[in-house]
Amino acid sequence: MNQADHIVSAFDADLRKIENLVVTMGGLVEKQIEEAATIIVNRDLEQAARLVESDAEVDAIEHEIDELVVRIIALRQPKAQDLRAVLAALKVASDLERIGDYAKNLAKRISVLAQVPPVGDAGKTIKRMCLMVRQMVKDVLDAYLARDDASAQEVRIRDEEIDQIHNNLFRSLLTYMLEDPRNITPCMHMLFISKNVERMGDHTTSIAEQISFLITGEMPSDDRPKRDNTNTAFVKPAE
Repeated sequence: MNQADHIVSAFDADLRKIENLVVTMGGLVEKQIEEAATIIVNRDLEQAARLVESDAEVDAIEHEIDELVVRIIALRQPKAQDLRAVLAALKVASDLERIGDYAKNLAKRISVLAQVPPVGDAGKTIKRMCLMVRQMVKDVLDAYLARDDASAQEVRIRDEEIDQIHNNLFRSLLTYMLEDPRNITPCMHMLFISKNVERMGDHTTSIAEQISFLITGEMPSDDRPKRDNTNTAFVKPAE
């Protein structure tokens, strides 16, 4: 093996290591989301505490990926598609870390929600959102490993449904608060949780966009589908 072949082989080995870490990280994040979906309904404080603690493992893997990326850029000086592969892995890891943070934030609010009665079907709705996002994360990581841009963009489009469910839940919870001030505390926490799950979907679409960048060298030309209109929502008070 000549020196050039050795350099290529070493780069490939480093990249495989980074991508294996991304997959491991993704599996942990999927588990976090699935546990969050359960916790929002059963309000299990011990399970919520375990979810919060598990986020440290996700953070540690992201830190390891960061260090490997710095090393590979410094030693291998990758160019063109090789450089895109390294940068995409770095960004995917960052998005996964943020998704894990949102799952952790959900778990932290359970200590308050456990003290108040459930509000309508909000918990079940958020559980459904979580499970949808978990499947999106799985599918987008499969697309990442397969270098499948079409599948990645299909996941990107699915985020519109998450946004729409969030919009509907936002209006529903506002109505509950207007009808009875005792609903304000649980509804506010549920609104924050719903927004966290909606943001999980946003970061999943960001991963899909990185797959396009990795494969084509360009980000998607169209604007990312976005249907969250809660910033302009208006609910008329009852007279």
